[in-house]
Amino acid sequence: MKKLLSVLFLLSFTLASVYAQNVQVKGTVVGGSDNEPLPGVNVVVKGNTSIGTITDLNGGFTLAVPSNAVLSISYIGFKSQEIPVNGKRSFKIVLNEDTEALDEVVVVGYGVQKKSVVTAAISKVTADELNVAKPSRVEDALKGKVSGVQITQSSGQPGSDSKVRIRGIGTVNSSDPLYIVDGMPVDGGINYLNPVDIASVEILKDAASAAIYGARAANGVVLVTTKSGKTGKTTINYDVSYGWQNPWKKKSVLDATEYMTIMNEMDVNDGNAPRYTKDQISSAGKGTDWQDETFNYDAPVQQHQVSISGGSDKIQYFLSLGYFNQEGIVGGDYGKSNYERWSLRSNSTYTVFEDNTRNYLNKLKVGVNIGYSRGTSTGIETNSEYGSILGSAVSFSPLVSVYADNTEQIERIINKEPVQNTAAGWILYDHPTAVVDKNGNVFSLPPTGYQELANPVAQLNSPSVTKNNEDKFVGSFWAELDLLPGLKFKSSYGADLAFWGADGYGFEYYMGSMKKNEKSWVQSEMNRGFKWQVENVLTYNKTFAEKHNLTVVLGQSAQKYSVRKLGGSDYDLLETDPNKANISSAIGDRDDERVWGGTDGYDYATLASYFGRLDYNFAERYMLQLTVRRDGSSRFGPDHKWATFPAVSVGWNVWNEPYLENLKPSWFDSFKLRFSWGKNGNENIGNFRYAAWMEGGQNYYFGGGYSVKDKSKGGVMQYGSSPAALANPNIKWEESEQIDLGLDARLFDARLNLGFDYFKKKTNGMLMDQPIPSYVGQSAPMSNLGKMENWGIELEAGWKQTIKDFSYHISANASYLKNKLINLGNASGETNYENAGASGIGDYVHAKNGEVWPYFYGMKTNGLFQNQAEIDTYVNDKGELMQPNAKPGDVRFVDYNKDGKVNDDDRTKIGKGMPDWTFGFTLGAEWKGFDVNLFFQGTIGNDNFDFAQRGDIPAMNRPTWILDRWHGEGTSNSIPRMTSINANKNWRSSDLYIKDGSYMRLKTAQLGYTLPIYLTKKFSVQRLRIYVSAENLLTFTGYDGFDPELVSGGYTTLGVDKGIYPQSRTISLGANITF
Repeated sequence: MKKLLSVLFLLSFTLASVYAQNVQVKGTVVGGSDNEPLPGVNVVVKGNTSIGTITDLNGGFTLAVPSNAVLSISYIGFKSQEIPVNGKRSFKIVLNEDTEALDEVVVVGYGVQKKSVVTAAISKVTADELNVAKPSRVEDALKGKVSGVQITQSSGQPGSDSKVRIRGIGTVNSSDPLYIVDGMPVDGGINYLNPVDIASVEILKDAASAAIYGARAANGVVLVTTKSGKTGKTTINYDVSYGWQNPWKKKSVLDATEYMTIMNEMDVNDGNAPRYTKDQISSAGKGTDWQDETFNYDAPVQQHQVSISGGSDKIQYFLSLGYFNQEGIVGGDYGKSNYERWSLRSNSTYTVFEDNTRNYLNKLKVGVNIGYSRGTSTGIETNSEYGSILGSAVSFSPLVSVYADNTEQIERIINKEPVQNTAAGWILYDHPTAVVDKNGNVFSLPPTGYQELANPVAQLNSPSVTKNNEDKFVGSFWAELDLLPGLKFKSSYGADLAFWGADGYGFEYYMGSMKKNEKSWVQSEMNRGFKWQVENVLTYNKTFAEKHNLTVVLGQSAQKYSVRKLGGSDYDLLETDPNKANISSAIGDRDDERVWGGTDGYDYATLASYFGRLDYNFAERYMLQLTVRRDGSSRFGPDHKWATFPAVSVGWNVWNEPYLENLKPSWFDSFKLRFSWGKNGNENIGNFRYAAWMEGGQNYYFGGGYSVKDKSKGGVMQYGSSPAALANPNIKWEESEQIDLGLDARLFDARLNLGFDYFKKKTNGMLMDQPIPSYVGQSAPMSNLGKMENWGIELEAGWKQTIKDFSYHISANASYLKNKLINLGNASGETNYENAGASGIGDYVHAKNGEVWPYFYGMKTNGLFQNQAEIDTYVNDKGELMQPNAKPGDVRFVDYNKDGKVNDDDRTKIGKGMPDWTFGFTLGAEWKGFDVNLFFQGTIGNDNFDFAQRGDIPAMNRPTWILDRWHGEGTSNSIPRMTSINANKNWRSSDLYIKDGSYMRLKTAQLGYTLPIYLTKKFSVQRLRIYVSAENLLTFTGYDGFDPELVSGGYTTLGVDKGIYPQSRTISLGANITF
């Protein structure tokens, strides 16, 4: 019996001991400053992260843990804690804010730095800031978020690119920044990225921060870090949004009654009889609203994102799948303006081994970051005066109906016999390929004199479309080995493989005498670009005597790029079925077939680099950074392949001085002064421009010739070639030299953050074509000729505070920029970039030494001639009329050069598309699960060139401001009289086209609500947030065009409005769900 009792006792004791190993613990986590609960805090068991949870909205948690466990408590923005359980069952944990927390660590080239010791000009945008907006492109989410960076969307067309300028336009060549994604430089921008996949974006603005990238960093560097997994439970996130897009405004143009009145007045002024009777005018009404007929109202936009992340002590992973689809507000419902993107991402890190028993070769980590995207798009012309859809919509006569009449019979004599038919029937009789809709209704044709302008709805229905496609793989593979204490070696291989192309077709159609396609066609092209990069980097981190902090980076980099292109076109498709519109279905003449492609004239382009950086700070009081990079590029000749780019920066944390400790106010947390100087390079000149390329096509037929009669060729063709341009083996890098003086301050327990920068950047040796005499007979060689200068100031401020249940934050930034072209490199010191001679405008974008690059160019005006006496008294010193062709109501042009003549020599700077100021302003708040965010951005001091008039189409519709034209003495002193003869050239390029393009826009507004966790847990959801958001909700501007934000094509068209595709006002509903 005793044995049995002993066994039972031992068994019960063992069971009790086993049971005692796990205890149920509960706790509450609160903030130290206000004692308010903190939701979303990570609570895990140290050493066993599979046991963990997050706190609910009340800051509470419940967890079963071993009785001897140590709880690890972490939360972004607060100091982490480790709490021993020691058998306790209840905890109240107080987390204190950490002013030097994770959000104060910034990514720099080949490493990270605490912001408190950063000595260069670096701005950071976090994932939370990016995800307030749901843009199709990352660049658009950055707009207005940081100072010194101007981002202008090319148009509102889905998938359209954005122009990114960091501290202004630094060169007449490419001013695009260098993009680095997870350490891999990528070509073609970062539009392939899903914005939701991004953890942070750092923008290296000054030469000191960018010098580590040397040859490619003259225009700044954008560092993108994508999300990675974290140790802890696996989480699944699903983000979804669906929105409706509409034009935020219509352009105000004349209705039918106003149009007829203006046209009559033009006829009378030109000495002709009015074309419309009073009865016709009185019964005209409003006429056709072509913008309403063209816009696609409530165009849908949607996106879906699923991600899985988590990990253990050994492996961390992040997987995501994204889908984005946007239908354009012009043509999207016809399949002519659409964008779709699929994206995949896999980021993982694995610790191969970690041996804490030794201090050398004791840890090896490997990682793989792979991203893939597939994008397809269709598009229309977005900013053209020559017959674009929107350009036609604002210029087409309101008297013309959308469809040709199909009821009233019209008689014509055919073969001497009267024949009855409707207007629609006669159009099809004369033009069998006239455009019809899906129901067979015939679209109206333009009146006589409209040239290439055509019925915009007919253009939307035209049987032609080109679909663009792009596939992009960007991956990086790396391994990092701890060699010795503080010394790490990292080796990486990265690849950027891109495929892009287009497939298009067009069947025969007729929309007007200058808007027609008389031969069906088909075209297809596919291009492939491949870049690989190998880098090896040594990093040494060491603190000596607890105050001397040293970081040394040494590295080597090599990259190689090659490209292949192939395309073809053919004519005369067998059928009018779009599904059979491919090259194999074309039967065109062999002489009309075309195949093109190649390798862009080179086998590959290479870049080899060596770089180093030394960071030193003494007790985070005095900071010094030295950087140098040496690059060698295949784009330059043998004697100039290599260049060195040095940089230095220093900083001083003033309040870290011991002797100032007693003088430091308690509310003044930190104050840092910094200065930097450095040089960067720009190699964007194309390949082998230093050499004399041989150009083919100089062919000759021997033993035969060309017959005009039957278009036949005889004889034997001998292929010929000649040098394309003169060689210049001495060209070298463009060199950008920059200084920066800045300060950073924190006040009131880090609630208030302030930043200021002054910079001056000068580009020397801009790569341009050397002017040569025309009799040389060859193209000009490239040379280092030009100089350009930018200087400016940048201001940033932010405030954040929590008051019980309510927290809010305010941030603002503003940048002032002054650009000047120092030397264009030619004899005259000036050149012209944009011309519209056919429209009667002439040259209108120009450049000249000593002026902003580029600027609007034209005549200065001084009001209008009110009567003949004013014309007669506007004479030169010889008594000659300055404007002999003028009549009352015509423009008085200024004799700007004072030579006694009014002519093209008087043209000068009349405006500029580049703003003086860019700014952004954000308001955000949270209260008991509700959150709101408002983001404003805008520009000040920029002009728009309103290309609303064409002198070669007198019958085009006009903006409503034409109603304020001169129609008698004293009626107007700014808008000239109506005339089609235009002997005075009233609408040549002049300051009449210049309008203030400044604006402020409520770019994004979002209101959300996070459901209480006790509700969401019932259906296994950790977090559920629903929201409504708006984009471009309000725009404040004096500009009367479609959109004040204008840049289409290159930088020379900045601010030119020819009927820009406007950005849409979008209202969206969405949800963020975490499982």
